[in-house]
Parts: sequence; structure tokens; C-alpha cells
Amino acid sequence: MDEEILSKLERRLGRLHARQRLGIERDHEAQIFGQGLNFFHIENWYSIHALMRGVLKLSGFYWRGERNAARIQVRHNSIQFKNLPPAFDGFTLLQLSDLHADISEGAMLRLAKLLPDLSYDICVLTGDFRGPTYGPHEPTLAIMQRLVRALRGPVYGVLGNHDTILMVPGLEDMGIRMLLNECETLSRNGQSIFLAGIDDAHYFRVDNIEKAASAIPHDGFSILLSHTPEIYRQATHAGFDLILSGHTHGGQICLPGSIPVTLDSVLPRRFGAGAWQYHDMIGYTSVGAGTSIMPVRLNCLPEITLHQLRRAPDQ
Repeated sequence: MDEEILSKLERRLGRLHARQRLGIERDHEAQIFGQGLNFFHIENWYSIHALMRGVLKLSGFYWRGERNAARIQVRHNSIQFKNLPPAFDGFTLLQLSDLHADISEGAMLRLAKLLPDLSYDICVLTGDFRGPTYGPHEPTLAIMQRLVRALRGPVYGVLGNHDTILMVPGLEDMGIRMLLNECETLSRNGQSIFLAGIDDAHYFRVDNIEKAASAIPHDGFSILLSHTPEIYRQATHAGFDLILSGHTHGGQICLPGSIPVTLDSVLPRRFGAGAWQYHDMIGYTSVGAGTSIMPVRLNCLPEITLHQLRRAPDQ
């Protein structure tokens, strides 16, 4: 391990958090069964990936799915909140999720063309920058460096279950403020909202919502970035108004009607893609811009999303 990176991590996060996360990563590298919110992790079962590719090629769907994987759609999601500070009416967040940058070449080329023409106030990255779940992360950082040049304004991010914490210094050096069970205050015309982010809650289970929310006033408008939407119960009861997540890929390979074969998640299917609500909290699960396991999408096009916050009119 690069001692300079470890030293940066310890200064950034504290010795305990840095070494705990690294230790958990090593203990569960490439584990197929056990660990995390769900027992089975197909992304780590590398011997079956070739079989899946072979079946799709024999069926003739592989090449159509490969073309689909590069057809990134720009989604627009307008959300109304009664407690949104007036100064933030119209505030827009660009969400990129599940880039898997080192194995999603076509999607990354398309993304580089789309990004310069978009208008937004901040960009949020909801995890899974890397394709494999372990191994070298430097190729991912090189691609991310090129993408970040196409982004404007403040950029915030959280780690996903494919990401190593060793990537954090490199991501932050290129201007991405990583939120690891932390919170940032966003100010506008003397008013504020709060943006929190948690470390991976799906596989490594190193999330700490209580810590992330500890500095948020009880009446403050708050947004949570989480790679997985599976912590929706904890998030709503912690008082968050909005949660932005990814992880599910919307199924990536779906039946006609965008019905996912699997979401690789423990949550109601209606939370697996797009907008949803749980109690008073609004949620949005991005189907992601990249692909996992293989660069193929069927009945589930990739996306990036512009979320516009609106203040609900007084009744």
C-alpha cells in the first residue's frame, strides 16, 4: 500500500476510520456469499460473468444491449418542498451515479459530450466510480480526472460498494468533496440547506447516519447522499427531506416494461428506480450512467439526472 495515501487518509478521516475501512475491504475482497445487506453478490462471481455474456451473445441481445449502454439519457426531476428556504427555490443538483468508469467506455465518451451543455448549481456523485470490486483503482482515477474537467461548480461525492477508500485522496485532489459520514452547509443569500453523505451501507456497512446528521438543525432542510437506497428507513427517521442514491442500476438487464430481473438490493421494488416517497421523505434512485459486470443494458437506458428543488406554494 502507498504509505503516502494512507497518511493522507489518516489525516483526513482519523486513524480509526481509515484503518477500519481498509481492514474491512481486505477481509471481504471478492466475497461472493455473505457480508453486506444481501447474502449473494453476483458482481464478485467472476466465473459466471463469461457465461452470462455467452448466453446474451447466443440470444442476439448482447450487441443491442451494448449500444444501449452508451445511450445516456438526461432526466429532469422537479421536487416540491414546503420547508425549502426561499433562496433555494430553483436550486438544481446534477446527479451522476454508478459510473463504473473503467469498464463503461462507451458511456463515459457519451457523458463527456453531454456534461458541458448542462446547467446546474452543484453536482453530486452517488458512488461506484470503479468497475471491479477490488484491485487497481488508478485507471478509474485517470478517467474521473477527465470527467471532472467537464463539470462546473462544487462537486460532492460518496463511495459505493465497488470503491476503495484509497481513492479518496485522489478524488479530493481533483476537486470532489467526498462526504464520509459528514455534512456540508450550502448557503445562498443568507439562507442555508444541509448536504450530508454516508460511506457505503450496502457491502462494507461503514455508514453512520447519526454522525452525518449530527450538525443539522432539527428544522433545517437536509439532503442525504447514499450509494444505496436500502437505508431509507434510517434516513427518513433521521429527518432527511431528500435522499439521492443509485446502486440498483434499475436492474440493468430488464424484462419488457423495465421490469428488473434483480436489483441486487433489499428494498421494495418501487424504490429501485426513479422518484419515490417514504413517509415525509422524498427519494430518487438513479439507474446509473455506467454498467456493472458487462457493458450491456436491456430495457433500462442509463441516465444522469437534474433535480430541481422548488418551494411548494403556500396553501
